Amino acid sequence: MHPLIDLPALQQRLADGNTVLLDCRFSLADPQAGRRAYLSGHIPGAQFADLEQDLSAPVSAASGRHPLPDPTLLAQRCAAWGIDADTLVVVYDDMGGAMAARCWWLLRWLGHDGVVLLDGGLPVWERAGLALQTGEVAAPAAAFDLRLRADWVVEGDAVADNLSGGQFVLVDARAPERFRGEQEPIDPVAGHVPGALNRPLNLNLDSAGQFKPAAVLRREWQALLGERPAAEAVMMCGSGVTACHNLLALTLAGLDGARLYAGSWSAWIRDPQHPVAVA
Repeated sequence: MHPLIDLPALQQRLADGNTVLLDCRFSLADPQAGRRAYLSGHIPGAQFADLEQDLSAPVSAASGRHPLPDPTLLAQRCAAWGIDADTLVVVYDDMGGAMAARCWWLLRWLGHDGVVLLDGGLPVWERAGLALQTGEVAAPAAAFDLRLRADWVVEGDAVADNLSGGQFVLVDARAPERFRGEQEPIDPVAGHVPGALNRPLNLNLDSAGQFKPAAVLRREWQALLGERPAAEAVMMCGSGVTACHNLLALTLAGLDGARLYAGSWSAWIRDPQHPVAVA
């Protein structure tokens, strides 16, 4: 399935039915900001998907900041959102997909391919002058079909082993200054995994905050990866959230097979034996 949906297509789908909308707005600086924004106004019918409560597991001593959720618990949450095998799920945020792409990837990881991201997110709805709904929305529960794709995830041990083996290339979605170790506003250690490449997620977007055309993304990603196919690429970021934006861009570009280092930088630096590169 094409990973994006535009506004006219969304409006048609909402009229046709069997569509679940998930509002994925979130702020790392203020974890409650997304829910407050949702309650103040969201696309009519949308339910709220909280990054930390719904789309992540609790943080542990060995994990990154946003561990992958337990698949069974997330499947139960999807059922509560009213998602069954025939449901089209539309996810959105107000950050060019930076947060909603996590939800897009997670549902596909659970085996639900019928999920798309609203290109441009809530801003395209608002620019069109369309009405918003306030307050909570509940949906009738459904039967969610869990078919986990466990091989889509790379663990930290494999990343450490890869430092000498070179079986795959890491691509880090963080901002260049964080990747280079010049500044680190979130994590206690600055820098990047040795050998990783940097592809900030904003490079996937145009000046309007929507995804670049597929052909453009394909050229850019092939230039970055060189001779390596996408199947030999592993996406990472600070905590495994915005890395999913790069995974969506690769899917849009027709470059399939890349995996996710879910723990990402915040898990990597938990082990003081792990090397850190700067510049």
